[in-house]
Amino acid sequence: GGSGSREAVERLVRAHPVVVFMKGSPAQPLCGFSNAVVQILRLHGVEDYRAHDVLQDPDLRQGIKNYSNWPTIPQVYLNGEFVGGCDILLQMHQNGDLVEELKKLGIRSALLDAEKDQDKK
Repeated sequence: GGSGSREAVERLVRAHPVVVFMKGSPAQPLCGFSNAVVQILRLHGVEDYRAHDVLQDPDLRQGIKNYSNWPTIPQVYLNGEFVGGCDILLQMHQNGDLVEELKKLGIRSALLDAEKDQDKK
């Protein structure tokens, strides 16, 4: 199949520890929810991730929705596992789960260092 086939999508989600399917690019997100995901990752200091612009590829846009069984974009994958969209990532950010999930991938959240600085003051 093409870029929207299950195999193609699976290859993309497994190609990197952090994969985001979004509208636009991290430098230029084209929807508020995609922008929110980019901002949350930035807060944690996660710069090294794969972002795929679904607006460039209608097949992929449909394929990723089928793959995750989740109707909306953006979608975030950690270690090949579907995490969720903007709301879920925001929730994980707020309750500390995202720091833990990143730690499992060997990624140290920048927020941990920010908290240490707070303690010194």
